[in-house]
Formats: sequence, structure tokens, C-alpha cells
Amino acid sequence: MALSFPCKASLNQHIQVKVNCSNNKYLQNIKNLTKTLTLPSISSSPHESLQKGNWVKLICGASFEDVVDIRNLSLVYTLAGVDCIDCAADASVVGAVNEGIEAAREIVLLRRPWVMISVNDDEDLHFRKAEFDPSDCPLDCSRPCEVVCPANAISLVEGKSTVELPHGTGSPGALKGGVITERCYGCGRCFPVCPYDKISMVTYVRNATATAELLKRDDVDAIEIHTSGRQSAFFRELWNGLGDAIRYLKLVAISLPDIGDSTISSMNTMYSIMEPQLDCYNLWQLDGRPMSGDIGRGATRETIAFAVRLAAAEDRPHGFLQLAGGTNAHTVNRLKKEGLFQTVSISSNSKDQTLLPDSSCSAQALIAGIAYGGYARKIVGRVLSRMESKEGIAHIEEYPHHFLEALIEALSLVGTVKSCDPSLITHIRF
Repeated sequence: MALSFPCKASLNQHIQVKVNCSNNKYLQNIKNLTKTLTLPSISSSPHESLQKGNWVKLICGASFEDVVDIRNLSLVYTLAGVDCIDCAADASVVGAVNEGIEAAREIVLLRRPWVMISVNDDEDLHFRKAEFDPSDCPLDCSRPCEVVCPANAISLVEGKSTVELPHGTGSPGALKGGVITERCYGCGRCFPVCPYDKISMVTYVRNATATAELLKRDDVDAIEIHTSGRQSAFFRELWNGLGDAIRYLKLVAISLPDIGDSTISSMNTMYSIMEPQLDCYNLWQLDGRPMSGDIGRGATRETIAFAVRLAAAEDRPHGFLQLAGGTNAHTVNRLKKEGLFQTVSISSNSKDQTLLPDSSCSAQALIAGIAYGGYARKIVGRVLSRMESKEGIAHIEEYPHHFLEALIEALSLVGTVKSCDPSLITHIRF
């Protein structure tokens, strides 16, 4: 495999890799990669990335709770230069994210990405789990749920039944297993494909009091509130429930769908609720087509259309704009086609002017950045799955071949946002 990947910026300081492994080939490639492909975010702050329009957030998943994968994903994407890692509002998950970040910082001297926890103010697609009883499934079922699940969260195996039949004989067999709860992040793809309608979705709302305690931790920097935008009362109740924990934060993000003509008024209402207690930056996550980035090229269209409309809206509230929901390897090119990639807007004589990112103007970018979820997990997750099938549950840095492969995958995505220069080409082969 070969990668040609360019980046403008690199650290002047000497970078050493501290992976203990006898495989010198892959160890040296990791050293070369971290030396030559260091991204601007390694040395600049997340806030600077927001202003410049090259902010990248990794979405681990508001309901994804596999701490082993989360730890490895956080390690790889921290090295790749993300500015923020978004995860479930769960103490063990937050711990796994921070463990991955610190493992990366032992390999490369870099600044910490912000750690964000996600909560919801009402029922939301991101806060649900699939559920079914595998013993109800016919043995001859083709198990399409297993096939469509992007998280490998459904496992069905045939085993002996514990059900007693008349005359004391056991049934010939039954399916066992079912949904691996910590891996399910609620995408819902299994629900419509079950030929026997055995799958249901269980929704939940995060507790405001428990969330407030998490926000006071030293290793949590931001919160994201998922809302439908249609019921300001639910939003107000959650916001008030967080209390003084808001003052511990560096960023408050609101994730909302496009609800048509009422979107801007809804945003302004929520901003008016937040503003009296808002002492940090705020961001609007434009959730185009939720949890679909891994499906294909077309999945990113809705969030691009959302961004085009809001970037042109003069009456939108204060705050950065960030894309999500269907984001993938095609998102940056579509932003470029719309003239929204790393362009900034300034006010001059009451008229907006658009400037190139290299302009001397200090105004912030129209679109602050991109959050990658399903697609980001998919491209690195393939490597993690291969590693686990061969080596079992492991820290990825213990296997430099897989580590290097995963890092290249992450860089190929993050690097599209992080100021690439085609004249600088590095070939990494393995």
C-alpha cells in the first residue's frame, strides 16, 4: 500500500516514537509518518482551527460505548490531528477517550484535542439501541440484521436451546447472542430489514444531573446538545439542569437538523436561552443526514445544502457552523464547489465580502469545520477488526503494522481539511 499525502505545516522539533516493537520496518514508518505529515492542528489550538475553517471533530458516537475501540480510535485520530473527540456522556467512555489521547501524546508531542460529551434534550436518533430476543428468531433466518449493521453490533450463533419440550426433550436448537449493546449506536438499519419484525428500538435521554458532574471533570472540555429544534421547552429544561457546570467548558455545541423555514428562529430562541450563562465559544452542528457518512458519496448532500443555506442567512445567531450527518471523503470537494471551504466573511460598510483563507483578514471562516462519525470509524474500524481477528483485544500501538495502516487511513481523511500542499509528497509503503 502506498500513500501520497501533502501537508503545509510540520513541527521543527524532533519527534520520537516510543512504540516498543521488534518490527523495525513498521516502527520506522511510524516515525517517518509522524515527522513528515504533522498537521497544523498539532501545534495550533482547537479554537484557531475553528476560526480558520480547518476544525475536524471525530464522532465516536453518542451511544457507542465500546471502550476498547474508543480508546484506539482516539489514539489514532489524535495523532492524525483532530481538534475534538465527541463521545457518549459516560464516565468509562470519557476515560477511554482520554487514555487514547494520552497514549498518542506519549508518541508525539502535541496539544490535546478537546473532549466533548453528547447529550439530548428529548428523543433523538442518536440516543437509542436496537433490541431483540434471539431465541425468537427462526433458525433458517438469513440474518440480514448482521449484514447491514455497520458497527458489528449484532452476533447470532446457533446453540442448544434451554427450552423444555413435552416428555423432557430439548428443542433441536436456537439462535443465541443478539445485540452487543455497547457497540450499537442506534443507526436503525437493522430495524426495517428484519423479515420477522422482531427488532425494536429503545430510546433514552441523558440525565442532566449526571451530565453536569461529568462537565466538571478536568478532562472534559465541551458539550454537545442534540435537539430537534422544535421544542424550546425541552432545551430550556436541559440547559437549566446543567446549572453552573457550563462555566467549566471551552465550547458548547448544538446539533440540530434542518427544519426548514423555522430553523433560524429556532436557533435564535436557543441562543437567547444560552446567552446569559454562555462564557465560552458556541457552535452549531448542521446534522444533515444522521449516521450515514459510511453509506456513500450522496450521503453528504444534505449537510452541504444545510450549510449553503445557513452560511447565507444574515439573521442566524452567533456561533461557529460545523457540518455533520453524512460527512465522508466527498464532503470537502462539495464544500469547494459551493465556495465554502475555508473562506471567510467580513463586514465592510454593511456588506459581506468573501475572502480567500490566505487573506490577511482575521475574520472567522464561514464554515468552521467538519465532524466525521460513521465514515471515520469505518475506515479505521476495518483495521481494528483485522487486528482483533488475528491478535484479539489489544492496544493498537502494540502492533505497528496495524497501527501504521490505521494512522494512514485517518490522515487520508483528516488531511483533506488540514491545509494540504500538493508540492510536498511523502510515500509511505508497507
